[in-house]
Amino acid sequence: MDDLFPSADGRREAWRLVGDEIERALGETMAGPVLPRADIGEFRNELERYDFATPQPLAEATRWVTQALQTGLVQTTHPRYYGLFNGRAALAAELADGIAAAFNPQLSVWSHAPAAVEIERHTIAAVAARLGYGPTSGGHFTSGGSEANYTGLLCALTRAGEGFDELGSRAFAGAPRVYASRDSHLAWLKIAHQAGIGRAAIRLIPTDGRGRMDANALRQAIEQDRRAGDEPVMIAATAGTTNAGAVDPLHDCRALADQHGLWLHVDAAWGGGLIASRQGRGLIEGIAQADSITVDAHKWLAATMGTGMFLIRDPELLARVFRVAASYMPASDSRLDPYVNSVQWSRHFAGLRLFLTLATTGWEGLGRHIDRSLQLAAQLEDRLRASGWKIVNDPGMAVVCATPAPGSLEVDSIIAALHAAGRHWCSRALFEGQAVVRACITNSVTTETDLDALVSELSALARGA
Repeated sequence: MDDLFPSADGRREAWRLVGDEIERALGETMAGPVLPRADIGEFRNELERYDFATPQPLAEATRWVTQALQTGLVQTTHPRYYGLFNGRAALAAELADGIAAAFNPQLSVWSHAPAAVEIERHTIAAVAARLGYGPTSGGHFTSGGSEANYTGLLCALTRAGEGFDELGSRAFAGAPRVYASRDSHLAWLKIAHQAGIGRAAIRLIPTDGRGRMDANALRQAIEQDRRAGDEPVMIAATAGTTNAGAVDPLHDCRALADQHGLWLHVDAAWGGGLIASRQGRGLIEGIAQADSITVDAHKWLAATMGTGMFLIRDPELLARVFRVAASYMPASDSRLDPYVNSVQWSRHFAGLRLFLTLATTGWEGLGRHIDRSLQLAAQLEDRLRASGWKIVNDPGMAVVCATPAPGSLEVDSIIAALHAAGRHWCSRALFEGQAVVRACITNSVTTETDLDALVSELSALARGA
């Protein structure tokens, strides 16, 4: 049993070993390529050695895993990764994972983990207040934006359809309809399937030429569906689209939601991080009008992966959505028990990551981190323009979408060559139907020198050099 549950001295030595190995691997990774360079065939052969019949020493297994991750990942913590909203996590968030793993609390009921549940409730209340919600609002941590958005849809359906919590979509006389921008996160299609209303329930609304949901097209879609006998249920606005960092017209969405009696949910998985910013907070002005909001702390708020949040103005509705009774669950206060107020039952103490980060840096510290990425994005915009590139979006949310000068190679060829070189990672995206090179500044260790290197390489590739 010593290998499973070593002594205190053994634990201390193991943590030291793991810490040293992580720092070695990260140090080498930051100086190396961004893209994977492992021979996957060779990796699979090595992996076969772990048949779980013959135990391996912890030091050897740990070293093998860190080396595998060092060479077998797109390195999202790298300063030259300009990718999909994930960057380097704050040290406090990394440490929080270790603390939570050591105590391994069960957060399904308040009575089993009152300290952990209260830490999460306190942190959610702080985020809600920064968003502009009042003191009676609530919410909880989630596994990510998809779970949070799913929760928002369940709230909308439960409120709109009398008996939905028992009958599902049969509670509606017509087909339920949900409205989201065509540039929204298309997890909405999976979410509609998961909720039992079908993918066809999602109406993808055209954008306005700037990457935002077109309010007039939204109005027309709602009115058309009503005439057809369908039942509009929810407007799913986005504050920070994945492709371009665009923000849907939140005031118009609220007005239409009020006019037609719909739930307004705002997916601010990325843009919600601006609650900490001095420079960019105005971009999400009006977000507090939403009935519910998604924010991912593992994106701009420097938490480790799996730290989503669902915020709601009327938390009493959650108890209707997730009500359940189980005789084997410890007695507690159903208003506080996460398992009757959220999708998950047993779950990780994810909220500690954001709590410890805020406790050690404050909103001011997180704000400096976010404002720096905004400033770097503006500098990247200037450098690309000076090199003949066209910026097609508003980069105000640290997402820069660019096209090369006329006569250059196509975007797909540029991105393929960029990834083949492995020194930088940008994505190929669509903005208003046009292929673009997309660069998002997420990493707190990215420098102006990194930007210069990126622009130089992109420009050379565009010329076919």
